[in-house]
Amino acid sequence: MHIHVTELQQGDRLIRDTFNSYGLHVLSAGKELNASDIAKLFQHRIDYVDIETRTADEEPAIRTIESGLNPKWLPTVGPIYQDAVNGCEQLFREAFQNGKIAEDDVVQTFQPLVDNFKMERDVVSMLLLLNTKDDYTYQHSVQVGMLSYYLASWLGYGEEAAVKIGQAGFLHDIGKCQIQEGILNKPDKLSREEFETIKQHTVFGHRIIRESFGDSIAATVALEHHERIDGTGYPNCLPGSAMHPVSKIVAVADVYSAMISSRVYQKKRDLLYVLKELYRMSFSELDPETTHTFIRHMIPNFIGKRVELESGETGTIVMTHSSEYFRPLVRLGERFVDLTVERDYEVKHVFM
Repeated sequence: MHIHVTELQQGDRLIRDTFNSYGLHVLSAGKELNASDIAKLFQHRIDYVDIETRTADEEPAIRTIESGLNPKWLPTVGPIYQDAVNGCEQLFREAFQNGKIAEDDVVQTFQPLVDNFKMERDVVSMLLLLNTKDDYTYQHSVQVGMLSYYLASWLGYGEEAAVKIGQAGFLHDIGKCQIQEGILNKPDKLSREEFETIKQHTVFGHRIIRESFGDSIAATVALEHHERIDGTGYPNCLPGSAMHPVSKIVAVADVYSAMISSRVYQKKRDLLYVLKELYRMSFSELDPETTHTFIRHMIPNFIGKRVELESGETGTIVMTHSSEYFRPLVRLGERFVDLTVERDYEVKHVFM
């Protein structure tokens, strides 16, 4: 049974070995597919596979795997993203004016993102393509919500819990509605007094969400997302042992989104640099398991991307490694260079 990968469902069994376009072996014949296997096929840009013929009872009523987004489809998905950004702005205004927000408004704003983007296999490109210099605070909130949803799923949370965690990420900065715009969007470095003011958004956000929904994960996340496991964060200098696990998830998503975003006073950083920085922070500031899970799932999105090596040579990432995240297999012309073996090579830049 020759089938497109978008039609696969868990439990399908391969009848032939599967290779990517570079001839590298991806999955073996006889493999019973699970969700991660199907994701791997997407990541390797494999379109069709051969599986054992299903019985009539096994045929899905609807597709269980939606095709991933593609940059050429931005006219379709862009408006969904922009609607969420606009909805986020409206929530900030509501919180500023009334000191609270309606839970139904949060669901109606965030849920379309989950429904339309949850099977996107290239999170890296998606966020870069959709990101602009406008409405930083609101775009950042939308991105952190999406990333928190993905990361929660990767950590093993069920769909309902992952959506709640995504909503918490979406609302993590709601307290910024009470920070003066001149400080919030200041293009220059903040003074010590201004930074102390900014730090209060965690307390403001906690209060707004408690007034809106009572005690909740979202309220805790609003308060704790700038805490760090070594106790150097704010507002309460909590150690990792005292942080809520969901706060650790949103903290990783928050740092990543902030570092990839384009702002008036900050250029977008190279994506590999950002992930390396997260890796460094995982040994002091960010929860290691949460951060490494994030990196491990983001790195395969680099497969197929062009890279420049420190040697000046350019090539294409063919495969990534599950342990040495930043040392992929690269095709340089007609030869393959495994950076885990040839240690003199380093990736300098990933072209997105």
